[in-house]
Amino acid sequence: MNFPLIMLIALVLTGAVWLFEIYALKPKRAAGSKEPLLVEYAKSFFPVILAVFLLRSFLVEPFKIPSGSMMSTLLVGDFILVNKYTYGVRLPVINKKIIEVGSPQRGEVMVFRFPKDPSLDYIKRVVGVPGDRISYRDKKLTINGVPLKMERQGDYSYVKSGLNYVTATQYLETLGEHVHQTLVQPDAPTIRFQDVGTFPLRQNCDYNEEGFTCTVPPGHYFMMGDNRDDSNDSRYWGFVPDRNIVGRAFMIWWNFDSFKRVGQSII
Repeated sequence: MNFPLIMLIALVLTGAVWLFEIYALKPKRAAGSKEPLLVEYAKSFFPVILAVFLLRSFLVEPFKIPSGSMMSTLLVGDFILVNKYTYGVRLPVINKKIIEVGSPQRGEVMVFRFPKDPSLDYIKRVVGVPGDRISYRDKKLTINGVPLKMERQGDYSYVKSGLNYVTATQYLETLGEHVHQTLVQPDAPTIRFQDVGTFPLRQNCDYNEEGFTCTVPPGHYFMMGDNRDDSNDSRYWGFVPDRNIVGRAFMIWWNFDSFKRVGQSII
C-alpha cells in the first residue's frame, strides 16, 4: 500500500471540495442555510490530513518492526520513529531529493524501499557507503581491508517463527562511530548460497565458500542486519540506491510487550 499517495489523494480531494464550497457554492447559497455534509467533512478533515502529510513527508514517520533480522538492536513488535530529513529533503510520493542535507554513514540504522519491490519498506544497518570494499568471511566483517572490532558478550537465545529455538553468540561491534550488538550463529553457514539472487551491479561482488567481497558502487549502499545469520539483506539482493532511502531510524516509541523499550535510542 502506497500510504503517501493515498494521503496526497485525500488531501487534494478534501482541499478541492473546500475550495469549491468557497468560490462556487457559498456565493449562491441563501444566507443562513446549512452547508452540505460533504463540505463539512472536507473542512474538518483537510487540516488534519495536511498536518499528518507534512509531518510524515518531511519530519518523522512511524514504522513497526516485522522480523527479527535486526535483533538484538530491534525486536519484533517495536514501533520506531524515522527521521525523514537526515539524508536530505525529498518530495513525497516520488521520493526525489530536492535539498541535500546529509548522507548515510556506516553504522547508522536506515529504512529504505526494498530494491526488488519498492512498495515494501526494509530496515537494516548501513555497512558500506559508496566506494567501500566489503568482505564477510568466516563470520567476520572487513571494510576496506580493516577488520571490525568485535567483543564477545555471551549467548543470546530467542524463538523464531515455527517455535524454533535459536542460541546465538552476541558481540559488541564497532562500525564507524557506532558501537552496537550483533548476533552470530556459530553453526550457520556464512552465506546461504541458495538465497543469493541476481541483482543490478552483481559484477561488483565475488562469492565463494568462505563468504563474499563486494565493492559498493557510486550512489548505492550495502546493508546488513544485526542478526547476521537470520537476515535477508544486501548479501542476497544487492545494493540500495540513494533514491530508495526513506530515513534514519532513531527511537523506539512503543512496544506492547516491553514498556522498558519505550524511548530507547536506536544506535
